[in-house]
Amino acid sequence: MKEGPLVSIVTPSFNMGGFIEETIRSVLDQDYPNIEYLVVDGGSTDGTLDILKRYEGRLKFVSEPDRGHTDAVNKGFQWSRGSIFTFLNADDTFLPGAVTAGVQALADHPEAGVVYGDAWFIAEDGSRTAAYPVEPFDAKKFERRCFICQPAAFIRREVYSSSGMLDPERHNALDYDLWIRIAQRYPMKKIDKFLANSRIHQGSKTVYQMGSAILAGIEVLQHHYGYVPYNWLYGYCHYRLTGQPLAIERPRPSALSACLSIAFGVRYNWRYPLRYCRDIISTAKEGLASARRG
Repeated sequence: MKEGPLVSIVTPSFNMGGFIEETIRSVLDQDYPNIEYLVVDGGSTDGTLDILKRYEGRLKFVSEPDRGHTDAVNKGFQWSRGSIFTFLNADDTFLPGAVTAGVQALADHPEAGVVYGDAWFIAEDGSRTAAYPVEPFDAKKFERRCFICQPAAFIRREVYSSSGMLDPERHNALDYDLWIRIAQRYPMKKIDKFLANSRIHQGSKTVYQMGSAILAGIEVLQHHYGYVPYNWLYGYCHYRLTGQPLAIERPRPSALSACLSIAFGVRYNWRYPLRYCRDIISTAKEGLASARRG
């Protein structure tokens, strides 16, 4: 693509000096020629600024205290000019050709407010561990799970703005909340191409804040749908009881976790007892079938 719409990419950053250069390179090495890249740093003290200064002229950056991840992304969006927007966390990376694929998909599907592709989970050293469970778009599916990998998604500027941007009060499940709000007004389109890597490491929120991350997802579901599926409640209770790393593993069957999650669900789903009972039975069947296949 010799010419095309300006794509604005924002990287929120705070003390991710061990990963941010790889993230930067994955943006600057893209083959798409019309990219505006902004790094919004929260005042890192780990050498991040030295790395950013090496790329002055190829990206724009600011380093100052902020209110966290969502504040940094929204601030970068307000400073940006592109008609296509995405944010790439300082420990995630694009795959080659990701931006070109995203721009082309938006051109091919003018009805779509968001396009997204497949993605890999990667370990701290960058090795692939598993494919992210991405699925074709169906707004109804958001009632049970988040099936979009955020770094593999590209958003039209007016869609991000009119949907309210990221909720500055959310520090976990922020992308899940955003996708639900966007899906209430716009269709999305999955493309069959791997676009990004989502890194799982000891410093990522999905690891060191696992309990808070799951609870945030529960709160998002309660807020938008008034109902929390049993699979989320089981995951939260199972993690609290066992500490199993659910970011990279399916929760194991556990009678104790099941009993606790059934009781915990009364707090959220007391208005829907029959629905909740059916949900428990169907989820249990799915879990047992999966365990047998495993």
